Amino acid sequence: MEADKSQIFQSLSENVGQFSLRDKTFLIPEMNRIGAHLLAGAFKGFGIHALVMETYKGLDLGKQFTSGKECFPCQVTTGDILLFIKKEKEALGDAFDAEDYIYFMPEATGPCRFGMYNKYQRIVLDSFPELKKLKIGSLTTGDSYSLHGMIEKEEAREFRKVAYFSVVVGDILDRLLWRTRPYEKAPGMADDFIERAMGKMASSFERYGANKDFEHILQQLDEVVKEGRSIMDPAISRKPLVGIVGEIYLRTHVHANQHVIRMLENYGAEVVNASLAEWVDYTTYDKVREARTELRLNLKQFRFDQIRSSLKQILKYGGDLCYQYFRRDQVYKRVKPLLDVAGDHRVSRLEKTLQKSDLYSFELGTEACLSIAGIMEYMHEGYNGVVNVYPFTCMPSTITSSVVRPIMNRMKIPFLDAPYDGTYQPGREAAIRTFMYQAEQHFKRNGRKSHH
Repeated sequence: MEADKSQIFQSLSENVGQFSLRDKTFLIPEMNRIGAHLLAGAFKGFGIHALVMETYKGLDLGKQFTSGKECFPCQVTTGDILLFIKKEKEALGDAFDAEDYIYFMPEATGPCRFGMYNKYQRIVLDSFPELKKLKIGSLTTGDSYSLHGMIEKEEAREFRKVAYFSVVVGDILDRLLWRTRPYEKAPGMADDFIERAMGKMASSFERYGANKDFEHILQQLDEVVKEGRSIMDPAISRKPLVGIVGEIYLRTHVHANQHVIRMLENYGAEVVNASLAEWVDYTTYDKVREARTELRLNLKQFRFDQIRSSLKQILKYGGDLCYQYFRRDQVYKRVKPLLDVAGDHRVSRLEKTLQKSDLYSFELGTEACLSIAGIMEYMHEGYNGVVNVYPFTCMPSTITSSVVRPIMNRMKIPFLDAPYDGTYQPGREAAIRTFMYQAEQHFKRNGRKSHH
């Protein structure tokens, strides 16, 4: 038993981390479909063979190798990697070598269970002798997703800029889909259009990303937005506006949340989901906050060496955050004159919203910071309802619900909790239909504000 434990801990330290991606196939799980493919395009532009794995088809395998007590995304992603490897072994036969692949599974520092996914999946992979050399490439929120060791040092910083840009453009394409689909001239037009747009923009990042030729990428984005605008029927009246918050995987993975956005649209909504860029901004913003807290403590205790270190951290992460804000604002200012897609929240504004309302604190961390503040912003912006999407038993989203539900009831704004665990609940559609009836009534009483 002791020997087995020793081997497990050795594998967790040696086979989970940041490894060079050169001459490897980098396997990216699909969370947000558009974002994953644009990120893969960015990797390819830097000479890395990145591949987005098909998703949700290996769910039975995922459930077979989990206990059911894990977060639902752990079951989904475990099934994705196991099914991919199974198919690769069948296709390649004796030529299959697990060492040729690196599986991408980032982590958070907690207390969310997401921080344990790659550790648990390492144990699962090690249960197959032929997969012990398949490494898990992990980035962490602890250093704001540093790429140290995965890409050459001289290229890592430039890649981070391109990767973030791809996240923002992916958010725009998502918002474009949600803005156009409720008003499309014929059923299916928006889905066909966005699939083509995703391929076009992924190719654009592959071609122009490494040179940071953002202007060419933006020009192609202009063309995409104009085409999206052309498929909308101006005769269709504006619909109730519904905002979505929640756990980042469930609210963006359309299979895991059983196409909740499409179902809301079917019952008369125009939907806006919280963005991926918001989470990336939050991880950087949180590092700035931590460095400022350390600086104040070091100043009080006259720790001059640590003061210098804290100042360097503030400048480093503060510079990253300014760059992220600049790029995000650049893209939205480019797109909004063409079509009034929903904007995005600055994390600093979200923290001020929490401080003003005294509902929660960024000191406590987790996605509840963004979800609670995001709901308050939706309320201020005149949304007609809010849906909280999350894995069953998710702690941050349960906290979110407990904090905001009484407020939403008092303000008479429809609110719906939508937890998912892979089962199909017979009352789900009825709950969404009832919620949309309430949102429609709120819309008739109060109207809605435009995205501008």
